[in-house]
Amino acid sequence: MAKRALTAHDLTRLVGYSDPQLVPGKNTYFYTETAMDKEKDEYVSHLFVHNLEEDTAKQWTFGNHKDRHPRLSADGKQIVFQSDRSGTQQIWIMPVAGGEARQLTAFTHGAHSPQWSKDGNYIFFSASLAIDDDVNRQKELTSKEKKARKEEINKKPSVISRLRYKSDSSGFTDDKRTHIVMYDLVEKTFTKLTDSDNDHHLLDISPDGKSVLFCANLHEESDYEQITDLYMVNTDSKEIRQLTNGDGSYYQGSFSPNGEKIACLGHEFPFAGATQNELFIFDLSTNERICLSKDWDMQLGDSMIGDFQMGTSEKGPVWSKEADKLFFIASKEGATALYSVTTDHTRSTLFKDHNHVAGFAFNENDDSFILHISKPTEPVNFYLLSADGRVTQLTDANASFLAETELIEPEEVTFTAEDGWEIQGWLLKPYGFTSGEKYPFILEIHGGPHAMYGRTFFHEMQLLAAKGYVVLYVNPRGSYGYGQKFVDACRKDYGGKDYRDLMAAVDHALKSFDFIDAERLGVTGGSYGGFMTNWIVSHTNRFKAAVTQRSISNWLSFYGVSDIGYFFTEWEHGLNLLDDPKKLWDISPLKYAEKVETPLLILHGERDFRCPIEQGEQLYVTLKHLKKQVEFVRFPNATHELSRSGAPKMRLERLHHICRWFEKYL
Repeated sequence: MAKRALTAHDLTRLVGYSDPQLVPGKNTYFYTETAMDKEKDEYVSHLFVHNLEEDTAKQWTFGNHKDRHPRLSADGKQIVFQSDRSGTQQIWIMPVAGGEARQLTAFTHGAHSPQWSKDGNYIFFSASLAIDDDVNRQKELTSKEKKARKEEINKKPSVISRLRYKSDSSGFTDDKRTHIVMYDLVEKTFTKLTDSDNDHHLLDISPDGKSVLFCANLHEESDYEQITDLYMVNTDSKEIRQLTNGDGSYYQGSFSPNGEKIACLGHEFPFAGATQNELFIFDLSTNERICLSKDWDMQLGDSMIGDFQMGTSEKGPVWSKEADKLFFIASKEGATALYSVTTDHTRSTLFKDHNHVAGFAFNENDDSFILHISKPTEPVNFYLLSADGRVTQLTDANASFLAETELIEPEEVTFTAEDGWEIQGWLLKPYGFTSGEKYPFILEIHGGPHAMYGRTFFHEMQLLAAKGYVVLYVNPRGSYGYGQKFVDACRKDYGGKDYRDLMAAVDHALKSFDFIDAERLGVTGGSYGGFMTNWIVSHTNRFKAAVTQRSISNWLSFYGVSDIGYFFTEWEHGLNLLDDPKKLWDISPLKYAEKVETPLLILHGERDFRCPIEQGEQLYVTLKHLKKQVEFVRFPNATHELSRSGAPKMRLERLHHICRWFEKYL
């Protein structure tokens, strides 16, 4: 029996797995399962436990909650996690042997990201606090109190005095910052370890429990800098020690098992925001910094673009038990893989199957790994990578969905750009493909621009293929995965060779695949991909329909309205607004609106602070005033992350509008 075509609503049927956490000394791991609650229009996540010896996975937490970020005590007897089951995201603890979960925090604005001290006597976590907040007198607000407080805030004007006063991820800045708090399980008391007027991001706890590693920018001019330093705070004296030099961005740090060294990812912005990550080791006794990756020319970490990674797994470099080796993920040529490197710089590939390794957990008892993997035709599963290289599938997520639904395996395509550079991409044939027939075509363009398409499950791509389109997605210059020169190549050249790479991709597809109807070409993309969609339709009429999503149309206004505009403009274009307004206008698609003949659908979130909705408004009003074929869809309360983590109903509406537009014009 033939499998059915994928639908938009299938997105709400799928479950995602993430964040595998091994139980110390046992052949068992915990993980988080996330799904969409269609009735309540929100996400629900639960903790599961999987015993490898019994090969059974059991649900560990229940209810209509978001339970996530499980962390096991060193003796494996207790698990701490974050949950919103009380109405606000707080820290909870539970015996691994079973029993009721107990709430540890009742912070007014919640608590998250818990970690254990190695002796099991303390739990460290992050919380949103004002400078003078007393952590031992926190009180969780009732629903009625929350409503009253919100109404009171809405009655007052906002007085803004900071340059960095809003964020797409957290909204408008207030007087609260992210601080690190220590909870004494014996004394049942809280201690606030940080106190500056900055955000502090908890990374790791030293083996002796005397130091907490975090990253932050503690400079007075932090609003004007994009740096992130590594720091340690002493749990007794609260004395802070800065580990890095204030010239770069360092994160995902971890202590070595003996506490003598720290490993992390980072860089010092030699190519601004297009800089590849490096892998560093800091010797705490000598203050020596060693870069293990200086000769690699590859992007460390997971740079894969997708729309289905519900929950996160990656946590940066992980130490071996003997502290002579580090394990990490890197992104290369449309795939991510697991690598190791010894402290004497010898790198090895531990697992690579040209798909998406989104995270892992290392078992120091037998040198095995739990791998979090996504494939184009397999949304998510966990796999066991044994020390001898054997790979065993551990879970069978979304089995009933996969049994009845056809997902299209992408075909890799490579072609040569006008200057000889090789460009990689992938093509999906339409559902029910029949040789000899002609099919409409859609080009997908990723955001970033410094990101990477590749071999991961992408619901939107599969949906368009299911609707009968040939779908092409490529990594033009500016993408990660092909070396530093390649990722830097679109800076100061937006709409130049990156645009010609995309047009060359279309030309290659038309030449190589005779089933594409050259008269029915469509294009879509979001963020930078939205900018490029706008640029394409204002510079060529070869496309018969276009959908631009959370896009940029005017670099002059983007500078002042985006939460990153004031530095991103300089990073990517080499100048700020007042340096050369004409140049910014020359690379703004809005300037060329009169040339647009392609029917254009504009999709934008009302709460998008990254590419604010005024970018879509300007483009829509201009095109409409010119009596062009254009339509504008505004998504209430949606941020820049609408397509990845937005409200389920809004995500479905977005997909329906994309399909509607292409069906109408292609």
